[in-house]
Amino acid sequence: MTVPLARRAHPEDLPRVAEMAAEHAAYEKAAPPPADLAVRLHRLLFGTEAPRLRCLVAELPDGTVAGYATCAPELSTWDAAEYLHMDCLYLTETARGHGLGALLMAAIRTEARTLGLSGIQWQTPTWNDGAIRFYDRLGATSKEKRRYSLPVD
Repeated sequence: MTVPLARRAHPEDLPRVAEMAAEHAAYEKAAPPPADLAVRLHRLLFGTEAPRLRCLVAELPDGTVAGYATCAPELSTWDAAEYLHMDCLYLTETARGHGLGALLMAAIRTEARTLGLSGIQWQTPTWNDGAIRFYDRLGATSKEKRRYSLPVD
């Protein structure tokens, strides 16, 4: 392989994806993921005939996995239609600015088309200027909202 690529994650990629998810959480000043994240991801990605979650990875020419994106179909009440929700897109610090984000976004778009979905939605922190510039360059539009979380326990 002589160029970077975006591909679906394989089971053997999950420890690296979990490692990058911990970097991603630290970058966003969030709580770290659980220690068994790779095992949990394996169940969601490979544990059923129709997996709920999809994970794509950005692979460098030397085979190093340097980024990931996860997504899952969701519903919009207002549109009465499904869309693809991109939950995460993360590149390691040294992998940013080399076109890997665009590769992952193209793979996400392909995933949406494959599922018969006409749109993709996601969020990014309001302070993440680099991500905002990247998404704006793609032609994406944003809506101002706050994301809330509420534990059920």
